[in-house]
Amino acid sequence: MLFLYNLVVSLAGFLLRIIALFSPKIKLFVEGRKNVFSILENKIKPEDKTIWFHSASLGEYEQGLPVIEKIKKKYPSHKIIVTFFSPSGYEVRKNNTVADVTLYLPLDTKHNAKKFLKLVHPEFAFFIKYEFWLNYLKELETNKIPTYLISGIFRDNQMFFKWYGGFYRKALKAFTFFFVQNESSKQKIQSIGFENVIVSGDTRFDRVAAILERDNKLDYIENFKNSQKVIVFGSSWPKDEVLIAEYINQAPENVKFIIAPHNIKADQIAELKSLITKSTVLFSEKENKDLSKYNVFIIDNVGLLTKIYSYGTIAYVGGGFGNPGIHNILEPAAFGIPIVIGPNYSNFAEAVSLVNLQGCTVISNSAELKKTFDQLLSDNEIFTKKSIISKSFIQDNKGATETIIKTIS
Repeated sequence: MLFLYNLVVSLAGFLLRIIALFSPKIKLFVEGRKNVFSILENKIKPEDKTIWFHSASLGEYEQGLPVIEKIKKKYPSHKIIVTFFSPSGYEVRKNNTVADVTLYLPLDTKHNAKKFLKLVHPEFAFFIKYEFWLNYLKELETNKIPTYLISGIFRDNQMFFKWYGGFYRKALKAFTFFFVQNESSKQKIQSIGFENVIVSGDTRFDRVAAILERDNKLDYIENFKNSQKVIVFGSSWPKDEVLIAEYINQAPENVKFIIAPHNIKADQIAELKSLITKSTVLFSEKENKDLSKYNVFIIDNVGLLTKIYSYGTIAYVGGGFGNPGIHNILEPAAFGIPIVIGPNYSNFAEAVSLVNLQGCTVISNSAELKKTFDQLLSDNEIFTKKSIISKSFIQDNKGATETIIKTIS
């Protein structure tokens, strides 16, 4: 089976080079890996001490960041190596300040795994949430490098738990410890013979809790808000935006709206703006305008949403009408904001928990959206209850990072 795995990886590498001729995203994926080994040769010396973190994409990187930061403080003389699989992670965080070297992870071939680990020679290796690359894990085990999974999630549909997944189960022997998010994941991994597992929780709670300690002020948002109630629509998709626009167009005049779409391509921003009848301003055109006079503020920029949530009265988190589902609900929860989402959230443990606690409300159509928003805006008792639940949810689930750091010490 490992032979077939290696054959598939090699074939995928060949096909990706062809697809890259037609796809800008895949071109980044392919081109970004061409100079990885030369970068490592230039930036890492044989005598350097290093620690390696791997994340699939941006979300996993953010999830692992509290651990990366703690490890950096604990081992100040070590170089931190961060790798990404996806362009959507690397291209956004390639200039981060926490890592000494940030690059793409070469495809998981035997040759690449051997060469990568020879050049990096990490003292520890960390995989964030998932991404189980068999050749890398085999080399880590062969070289007796302590390897950890942090904020792991295990589910029935993963290869490890299938009758034909023996070669994947074998690869898990590379891990010194599995730090998993919940008891269910612990039981799953124990069911296939692994007892080196600890329920540490989700490091994302530590990440978002730290948001409250930084400066979240945005002068232009304060000018726009002008002491009125604001509903923030974060990471919205077109299916969300149809419902959003319908509500905005008939909403009370004393409520304002900020929309931060997931996709900020000009044509999609124009389409969104065309759906809205109230006075609307874009982030890209805000200069020299009195933002207090507008009802709707569309953020056609990236990297601002977390701070924007701090100004919200209510947050709608998008993605719940599509696949794979909703975006990050923890950031608005950290600010104690009642949260509203679409129906596709069952694969997100934090969303399931917050829905069960009644801090998050699920809607499936425009009528339910209107009813929910109107109730939260008018019923102070319900609003306060949900706000308290959201904030407590974050505070009650902190601590995963400390558990991990103490265990590996």
